[in-house]
Amino acid sequence: ILSHFLFPFSSDVLVNGKPCDCDVVADCKVGDPVPLEVKLTNWSKHAVGPFALTIIPYQDYQNGVHNYDLQDAVTFIGSNTFYIDKVNPTENIICDGALLFLYTGDYYLNIKFHDDNSSRELPLAWFCLPSIHIKAVDPEFETK
Repeated sequence: ILSHFLFPFSSDVLVNGKPCDCDVVADCKVGDPVPLEVKLTNWSKHAVGPFALTIIPYQDYQNGVHNYDLQDAVTFIGSNTFYIDKVNPTENIICDGALLFLYTGDYYLNIKFHDDNSSRELPLAWFCLPSIHIKAVDPEFETK
C-alpha cells in the first residue's frame, strides 16, 4: 500500500504478448519485430498527468558497466516515448510499441516516467519500473 502513495500506478508489461517482469527473461529472434505493451492502472484517488513514459534499452556487462549506446543494435518501431495527458482514478492507459533487435545478446529495458508539466518541480525521471530482460537469439540457432 505504501507504494501507491509513492507511485499511484500498478503496471503490467507484455513482451511478445507474454507477461514479463524482472524475474522472467523474454526470448525473441534477431530481425523479428518484438511487440511491447506497458499497461498502467491508476490506483490513486486523483487523476495523474501529464507525464511521459520512455523506454530505454541497454546492455549490462555484469561488471558495473551499462551500455546505452545501442542505436546500431536495437531500434524502435515507432517511438520509445509516450506522452500521456492524464489517467483518471481506476482507469488504464496502454502504451504499445515494438522493438527490433539487430544482433544477438542479452538486453534490458529501463521504463521511466517523466513529469511532463513544467509547473511542477519533480526530477526528470521520477519513477522507474524494474528492468525487463530480453534475450535476442539467432533464428538459425534457436534452442528448442
